[in-house]
Amino acid sequence: MAKAQFHKNQRVYVRTVGTWAVIEKVMPQWAKGLEEPLRIFYDVGLGREFGAEELITETVQNSTQPETAGEPWRLVRARNKWKPAEECSHHPYPGTHPQVVTGDADWGGWRVPGAEYDLYPEKIEHQARMIVSTPKMAALLRALIEHVKMEAENVPDEVASMAREAGTILRYIDQDAPQ
Repeated sequence: MAKAQFHKNQRVYVRTVGTWAVIEKVMPQWAKGLEEPLRIFYDVGLGREFGAEELITETVQNSTQPETAGEPWRLVRARNKWKPAEECSHHPYPGTHPQVVTGDADWGGWRVPGAEYDLYPEKIEHQARMIVSTPKMAALLRALIEHVKMEAENVPDEVASMAREAGTILRYIDQDAPQ
């Protein structure tokens, strides 16, 4: 019994031919009395059907797992020490302020002075969310750069320009280029 490993219009690499192709048709081989097909063949427009063992799926970097997966950055809420919750009811989260933790323990990372948070709570909340999202955004930039490298001839000029800017940003983050 077999299940389809690829689907119609999926881009695959055909190992035996050494080229990329798009699956035009999924063709199951049925046997009477069985609920599932015995084998599945794929028509990729190259003159014959191919089995799943001859095809390789296009790998895409998983952008939900940043490179810093060993040290997940997260936002934690700390209790306000300088004011009770009743005095700061105008804050987005009265009685607490954000702290960004960049390690496994619940310490280390980014903190904000209480007086500054009291002046601009919405701004500080926004900054905290931006900082927590930075590893994932960097992973997205790396994925964009890799995609543009793989498909340089098929990428619009605007996307190629964004990839160059992404490279500049990543080099700055890695301290290889001046600001």
